[in-house]
Amino acid sequence: MAKRKRNEDLRAIEAIVRQHPSGITAREIANLLETATPRRTLQHRLKTLVDNGRLIKEGEGRWARYRPPPTKAIWDVTLENMEVHAEGTVHPLSENGREIQHYVRQPAGARKPVGYHRGFLDSYRPNESYYLSAEQRTHLREIGAPKITEQPAGTYAKRILNRLLIDLSWNSSRLEGNTYSLLDTKRLIDLGEEAEGKARIEAQMILNHKDAIEFLVSNAEEIGFNRYTILNLHALLANNLLSDPDAPGRLRYIGVAIEGAVFHPLETPQLIEECFEQILEAASTITDPFEQAFFVMVQLPYLQPFDDVNKRVSRLAANIPLIKGNLLPLSFEDVPKELYTQAILGVYEMNRIEMLRDVFIWAYQRSAARYAAVRQSLGEPDPYRLRYRADLKNVVSSVVRGCMSKKQATAYVDTWTREHIEAGDQKKFREIAESELVGLHEGNFARYQIRPSEFLAWQEAWKR
Repeated sequence: MAKRKRNEDLRAIEAIVRQHPSGITAREIANLLETATPRRTLQHRLKTLVDNGRLIKEGEGRWARYRPPPTKAIWDVTLENMEVHAEGTVHPLSENGREIQHYVRQPAGARKPVGYHRGFLDSYRPNESYYLSAEQRTHLREIGAPKITEQPAGTYAKRILNRLLIDLSWNSSRLEGNTYSLLDTKRLIDLGEEAEGKARIEAQMILNHKDAIEFLVSNAEEIGFNRYTILNLHALLANNLLSDPDAPGRLRYIGVAIEGAVFHPLETPQLIEECFEQILEAASTITDPFEQAFFVMVQLPYLQPFDDVNKRVSRLAANIPLIKGNLLPLSFEDVPKELYTQAILGVYEMNRIEMLRDVFIWAYQRSAARYAAVRQSLGEPDPYRLRYRADLKNVVSSVVRGCMSKKQATAYVDTWTREHIEAGDQKKFREIAESELVGLHEGNFARYQIRPSEFLAWQEAWKR
């Protein structure tokens, strides 16, 4: 019993220090531990961790600071670090990631049952503690930032929406055991055709992903880590999938069990509510978009705030800062279900994030490579048109709905431009608006939210 308590203390201390890569004092560690630990006992535990190379000590006496040892960057690995999977994909795992994998691969009976550890969340200090190192955050930004001018939130995601709908819907559903193929998913999303021989619940899961992704992208400027976004995200993802029709979009007040895990989530509704609010507050305070994304991938599933569909919520919520920041999205390309499940178990049962971090960084690299190619095929948007996109829509739709002739339209555009557009931009705006009207045809008028009947009526006037 004493040995088990000692090992639990060591893991708890190590978990706290890992979240403070710049270092933390013994006094600060003591304040963050869930249970009070005598000073001498804590000093002995810290010495053990330092002697075993699990922590690094800097300085002496009361001002000594403890920090985690440097880890090898996940994108710089050797063949010994590779995890090869049945489908042929190869993933790198850090030494810590392999340690976690070794533990969670044991039969459930050999792993220690654990409950929700509030200190795992409490010890995280936004913009002071980090799950991703500075080197990793810099690397992710370098590969994830499109080389484009500054644009409104969600601009990039809207440009690749059709591809993102299929990729992310399929990959996130696949990680839940969905058996639809990529082509099945494309037919379902594009044509509404369900795959033969598949359970209807699988089609529902994919269509729910589609709705949830559209919600995030179309409301890019309003979404964030707040109740409105996360509860509605759950409602969309859980639509028609839960036995309780009132459960979608509502925090749970029942106990849940996780298949294959020896982790028992919180059961007290008040504590679930408190921790949920704490997660949202912390996530919204984090300034780095990749740290934000990974934080919610760790903490939302660990809390299990909903009756079900928690991991799906976390995967799509991880895309919120990427969508808002016009960064390349995370579609979980090539991530095997087994590897992802093991990484999540490491969080549930050990409060260790290294394996999930390995998966996160690898998955983002794969997604970034895919969407970088998509970006090249799409070209870059005209920043002037982006700036005045709402004004152009207003002018063009007004001309069409007013059934204006060419002469009437010319006068209207000129007057409207002088009244609403800055003097230096008026000439170019008139040229673009007139060009849009001339180029309007039956294959593109819907982008101005014009109905077919309105377009046909305007065409008659335009021809005259």
